[in-house]
Amino acid sequence: MNSHQIVEAVLFASDAPLSPDEIARADEMLDEDQVEEALHFLRAEYDDAARAFQIRELAEGYQILTRAEYAPYLERFDNVPKSSRLSGPALETLAIVAYRQPIGRIEIEYIRGVSASGVIRTLQDRNLIDVVGRAEGLGRPLLYGTTSFFLEHFGFGSLEDMPRTDELPIVLRDRVSLGVEAVAEEDGGGEDQEVPHQAVGAEETFVAAESETTSDDGDLPSGRPLEP
Repeated sequence: MNSHQIVEAVLFASDAPLSPDEIARADEMLDEDQVEEALHFLRAEYDDAARAFQIRELAEGYQILTRAEYAPYLERFDNVPKSSRLSGPALETLAIVAYRQPIGRIEIEYIRGVSASGVIRTLQDRNLIDVVGRAEGLGRPLLYGTTSFFLEHFGFGSLEDMPRTDELPIVLRDRVSLGVEAVAEEDGGGEDQEVPHQAVGAEETFVAAESETTSDDGDLPSGRPLEP
């Protein structure tokens, strides 16, 4: 059994992206260079043979996924994993977190113009964002950032693959200092209460990024993991 077959077997059985270092653990004779060579060989082989699946670089790892053009056929089967579509407010909030991380709830609300507590909980439940630290200052409010599953979910190899900052609305490019008074409001306010500022273009920007890696029927990655 050669290294190409071992790498292929490991990727085929995995339901999440694997780094070359993780793949190399499959056999004591494998190292990262051999894994990289095997990945290059397999990607070229799948492309040359026009296979229905491909090896994609996601979340700083690699995964075998079906090609996007076959998504409509897979939608017909109940045993193929599906994800529900993210709402507009959820996409807008996720865009803000992705481009401004680490970021606190009060700053998210300042940008969006409405309370964000419920949407933040939803994104945490979906494992798209998580707490990454605490800010300095009064109350030391929680700071949020994206997860590795966020990269996998939207088909990004890393955060560097997102649209560049010079292509973004100014609200996502430039951080605004909110001051001590705004930070102190972290513990106040109820669900869906309005705050006195408007979000500008965050949702549209992130929807554009999402559309490149999702099917028309939802916010799934452009390919689906193959079942072993």
